[in-house]
Amino acid sequence: MRLAELSARSGVPTATIKYYLREGLLPPGERITATQAEYGEEHLRRLRLVRALIQVGRMPVATAREVLAATEDEALDISRRLGAAVWALPHGPEPEPETPATTAASEQVDALLERMGWEHCRAYGDTSPAYRALVAAIATLARLGYPHETEHLLLQARAADELAVADLDLVETYPPESRIEAAVALTVLYEPVLQCLRRLAQTEETHRRYDGT
Repeated sequence: MRLAELSARSGVPTATIKYYLREGLLPPGERITATQAEYGEEHLRRLRLVRALIQVGRMPVATAREVLAATEDEALDISRRLGAAVWALPHGPEPEPETPATTAASEQVDALLERMGWEHCRAYGDTSPAYRALVAAIATLARLGYPHETEHLLLQARAADELAVADLDLVETYPPESRIEAAVALTVLYEPVLQCLRRLAQTEETHRRYDGT
């Protein structure tokens, strides 16, 4: 397809596509004349992912480029490519270094991962951005005096475990050549969905418990 058709099918203006090409977020098309190139379905898939990262995930171009590079690293197997891409996503604040609250939160996260049987996560430890972000979140709960007991966190972790199964079941409905891109895009696109569903569920549970009291 030509650039105009790629724009029409993706919903991305041609000027934006040209910008993505210049920034290395989209691979160049196959040159057919000095001024025209041909684009394929892989460009359409990549545009969907770039839009998810930049427009929904609100990532800087440099961060999006890092995520995309991880999805393309053919030296890694699918597990490591997906892991590298997800690690490159923004994860929230880092924990404060060498404070009692951070130390206690790290120990609690380690205990939580052990209880869940998440051996790979335990092996990665604080090299994982998600691990560090979780430590920072639990340390903040503790510092502000809100509940953060491991038993309560286990409820959240078990719900996340079920969600992970559903996420990867959905990814596996995509053709093999597009699963990495789909997994990264869906990770970004479903985060606001999960947040909204949680708030709606809280609203419903509040009415069930307290209406008429």
